[in-house]
Amino acid sequence: MKKNSIIIGLAVISLLTVGCNTGGLEDESYVYEIDPNTGVTGATGAKGDKGDKGGYPNDGGGIFAQGGDRFGEFADNPFVKTSQQSVSTFSVDADGASYAIMRRYKNNGWNIEPASVRIEEFLNYFTFDYASPNGSETIAINAEVGECPWNKEHQLLRLGIKGKELKANETPRANYVFLIDVSGSMNSNDKLPLLKTGLSTLVDQLNVDDRISIITYSGEVEKLLESTPVKDAAKIKSCISKLSASGCTAGGQAMQMAYDEALANYDPSYNNRVIMGTDGDFNVGVTSDNALVEMVENYAKKGIYMTCLGFGSGNLNDAMMEKISNAGNGTYHYIDCEDEMMKVFVHERERFVSVANDSKCQVTFNKDIVSEYRLIGYENRVMNSEDFEDDKKDAGEIGAGQTITALYELVIDNGALKHADANKAFATFDFRYKKSLQSESQPLQLKLTANQITDKNSRSNEYYFAAGVAAYGMILRNSPYKGNADLNLAKKLVKTGLSFDPHGYRAELLKLMEGEKE
Repeated sequence: MKKNSIIIGLAVISLLTVGCNTGGLEDESYVYEIDPNTGVTGATGAKGDKGDKGGYPNDGGGIFAQGGDRFGEFADNPFVKTSQQSVSTFSVDADGASYAIMRRYKNNGWNIEPASVRIEEFLNYFTFDYASPNGSETIAINAEVGECPWNKEHQLLRLGIKGKELKANETPRANYVFLIDVSGSMNSNDKLPLLKTGLSTLVDQLNVDDRISIITYSGEVEKLLESTPVKDAAKIKSCISKLSASGCTAGGQAMQMAYDEALANYDPSYNNRVIMGTDGDFNVGVTSDNALVEMVENYAKKGIYMTCLGFGSGNLNDAMMEKISNAGNGTYHYIDCEDEMMKVFVHERERFVSVANDSKCQVTFNKDIVSEYRLIGYENRVMNSEDFEDDKKDAGEIGAGQTITALYELVIDNGALKHADANKAFATFDFRYKKSLQSESQPLQLKLTANQITDKNSRSNEYYFAAGVAAYGMILRNSPYKGNADLNLAKKLVKTGLSFDPHGYRAELLKLMEGEKE
């Protein structure tokens, strides 16, 4: 494997033990508490309803779930009549945490909480076999449409996006800042030891001129290793090997120190990133989640991005980590095993390098052909139509070689389709993104014509695999829009997509599905 250079400010932030204060969610979402030993969902409540657990101390309401994993609930996107709104706009979401959380729960025989299932993260956990960008573009888009497997009277539209793959000489240098939680809550084989293994593996993948510093975080914040070139790998690994978990977790100015460290080594030609790894709830020295979001947003504007890593179960604050990563121009991964550590830090390491910033999708449907549409997933990434061309509006990032997939379920006016010109567009797919830290976005466009609906022999295996993943997600969520989707249908669709499976992740999904009761 070639060693590529990346510049990333890497921070692994600690979590609070039960009873410590934390900021609450700012939206109107619910919060779920799940006991991982039983798989039973605990108390829930909406913002402003303190319920049995009491509210968050700084937001005036919400549920503070002491113990148990927490997820922000959301409603599935509904069908929208094109006569009322023909344009759909959303930000890309490159996260994959929701899928890995599901896998952890399945492997442990726990019940899946519907609120934990975000279908866009199920889809984007996987790499799709999409064509790479040409010329100076760093993004390529594609699309296809076919009969909806769970509702034969509807059509299913698949949108595909792929980031440019980088060669070794195209990848920026690395400057990692590890802020590692060594508190007692990390004293579990699936937490700090797993993290240490991943960090040591990552060191082996870097170039000799990349740099790493290490900051530990428990009752106090301490810089354990000054910024050190990777040519001194033995010194770096020695520091990693000595990390041990004990004591309580104190918030302090951990995140601020991580950003200060990233700024101290900042270079505009680098890829600067903070990576926050957590085992549960956390307090980083700010008084509310709004202040936390503001902090990561401000540093993202300076070119320092955020990625969250979640570890363990029992006090996993999934809702907060998703929010922070979204605000910080980054992604959120859940690390449940060494294979997942290899996926994030080795197989897909180039994705830490962003090739498209503030990436937005907009689909305009032809009212004469499409009667209704429904975006599957991306519920918390939906944007106002006017935000699409507003370059000041924040949106998602796409890493090098990364693929993004989105699905729409469509209600077609078959009478109008029958009489429509074969080359008439039933939808237009527009995409905007910024290269590097440029302030002005670039547009891409793809028109989808009526003959793509009527041609029933041009569906790719990627189309069927995406449909299978979405069907499975809707089954787990018990979505009101799942139609005739059942486990047999989802498995059949996923099997069709196994021909492209570089690291066996798709086969793993099928194995999980086959382990379920019909």
